[in-house]
Amino acid sequence: MYTPLISAQQLQALQASGQPLMVFDCSFELMKPLEGDAQYLQAHVAGAVRADLNRDLSWHSDHPEPFDSAQDRLVEGASTGPARTDIAASGGRHPLPSRAHFAQWLASVGFDSTMQAVVYDRQGVNYSGRLWWMLKWVGHDAVAVLDGGLQAWQAAGGAVASGSEVPRPASNFTASQEKADLATTERVLRHLGQPDQTVIDARATPRYRGEVEPLDPVAGHIPGALNRPFGLNIGADGKFKPADQLKAEFLQLLAGRDPSSVVHQCGSGVSALPNLLAMEIAGLGSSALYAGSWSEWCSDASRPVAKG
Repeated sequence: MYTPLISAQQLQALQASGQPLMVFDCSFELMKPLEGDAQYLQAHVAGAVRADLNRDLSWHSDHPEPFDSAQDRLVEGASTGPARTDIAASGGRHPLPSRAHFAQWLASVGFDSTMQAVVYDRQGVNYSGRLWWMLKWVGHDAVAVLDGGLQAWQAAGGAVASGSEVPRPASNFTASQEKADLATTERVLRHLGQPDQTVIDARATPRYRGEVEPLDPVAGHIPGALNRPFGLNIGADGKFKPADQLKAEFLQLLAGRDPSSVVHQCGSGVSALPNLLAMEIAGLGSSALYAGSWSEWCSDASRPVAKG
């Protein structure tokens, strides 16, 4: 089993071994949502299944769910009302689908519990980390991020294909015991300022400070949050920095705080994942994800906001 990382060479060997395997291409461009599909069609790891952030890894109102009424479509943190947890598991700009819905999607693309999952993108792990975490969240341990993404795969001479792939037969995959920790807004608010919770904000420092806010209606950060922009985890070669270096950097940031107290957040629960992955690579254990993140937090004016 490979987790949390797999190298291009290890993936090549895994493909050659014939072991059950599914590779997912999670490429995405936040400001150009259709670009990820175009990138996949242009070039992807041969045999890879497309996993789109908006369409497959987030909840949205046109998901084929059995809604009882318009009220059932509401997502926690939105101005319209509370969430129904069988539809959405978080609020914010990229709400998590329910575990049951996500498991249905995995079954529809032919993924099953015997498979090693490998996820990648071409944006510095900004998007593939989301699928890595979600697979853990539905109970699947054997999932690894392709270190260096598609660029490392191509540099290693890995097989690349273009166009669409032949769909695989559906499976009977179902969610099992969670192996990832999902923090809710209520939980983060309840433990705010307490020593048992350390929030790490993965957004760019000007956004964290509240100097600019290009995406959400309110600028600033969760009071007490530490700032580590997610790109700091990646070296000049496009791969994660060595484990010892990541450990030293996180321990310096934490300044004596318990690594097990960490809750990761960003703008919408996506780019926080490189930080969560990096802590695991560093041997600092598992930490929690606040999937709603700043976009859910700032949707309610009663929640405190800090700047600077």
